[in-house]
Amino acid sequence: MTFRITLKPSERSFDVARDEPILNAAIRDGIGLPYGCKDGACGSCKSRLLEGRVIHGAHQAKALSPAEEEAGMILTCCATPQTDCVVEARSVAGAGEFPVLKMPGRVLSMQRAAPDVAIIRVQLPANQNFQFHAGQYVEFILRDGARRSYSMANATHNLGTPPSIELHIRHMPGGKFTDQVFSTMKEKDIVRMEGPFGTFFLREDSAKPIVMIASGTGFAPIKALIERMQDKQINRPVALYWGCRSKADLYLHDWAVQAAADMPNLSYTPVLSEPQASDAWQGRTGFVHQAVMADLPDLSGHQVYACGAPVMVAAAQREFTAACHLPEDEFFADSFTSEADKAA
Repeated sequence: MTFRITLKPSERSFDVARDEPILNAAIRDGIGLPYGCKDGACGSCKSRLLEGRVIHGAHQAKALSPAEEEAGMILTCCATPQTDCVVEARSVAGAGEFPVLKMPGRVLSMQRAAPDVAIIRVQLPANQNFQFHAGQYVEFILRDGARRSYSMANATHNLGTPPSIELHIRHMPGGKFTDQVFSTMKEKDIVRMEGPFGTFFLREDSAKPIVMIASGTGFAPIKALIERMQDKQINRPVALYWGCRSKADLYLHDWAVQAAADMPNLSYTPVLSEPQASDAWQGRTGFVHQAVMADLPDLSGHQVYACGAPVMVAAAQREFTAACHLPEDEFFADSFTSEADKAA
């Protein structure tokens, strides 16, 4: 049995099987809906149910609270229709433009960029034309079928020879995948991947100045966006803020400094929340989103691209819109929700 989903205001329609999440069917049909984790954890796919009835699968209350659900909000990533439905959801231009592919990859190189951060490059198969938007992510498929998501940190023009994607992986002790990366993974290992996924990419039809805000390895897709701007000579003003605990966590600080030197339209502000005495840090401290608010109290004419820890992304969205007048539809985010976050 299938049900018909109609989107407002775009008037796009598509069919969904009774036990299938709405988002899965939209992706299959190349229809752009906003999403991030696809796992009921980040809230990026939150939409409003105007007509019909759905049942939600497992999800986190921070992504969709009982009060929001009572008010008619749904998470399309885990909402399965029980009737035909009308859903109010913001369309995403460009989503679905590139096909989602399952493919093998070969570990080309591994670099320990910080004590708990590895930068790996995975060679793409020569017989598949893998394309993606800068800012999107792939899912690694583990032996038991579990999946782990990581954003590409390089733009498509910068795949190198042989073509490979760059991924920034933070070690989560006890993590099923990251323990492997930091112990047994080696060059030439074969991994299985699927992608691209996600709706975190640069909206190039706008001329607004940009704020890019990252925490930890949320810097990876931000780096890809900057590379995209460099390649396409997009000269919109960009204020980049990167928040980490200590100086050692700014694992590509020199890259960001050089990017700001190469791009007159780009400024770079690192912010440390817990600088160590040995850091001799003279720069900004505190929460990274509060540094943005101090420098740019009026964001009414900006776009914001935020990526990193869920607590940072949620605080930035809440406070930028409430206190800095950022339009709600100009906040684009990729929340890095780990398996540990989900368990908590």
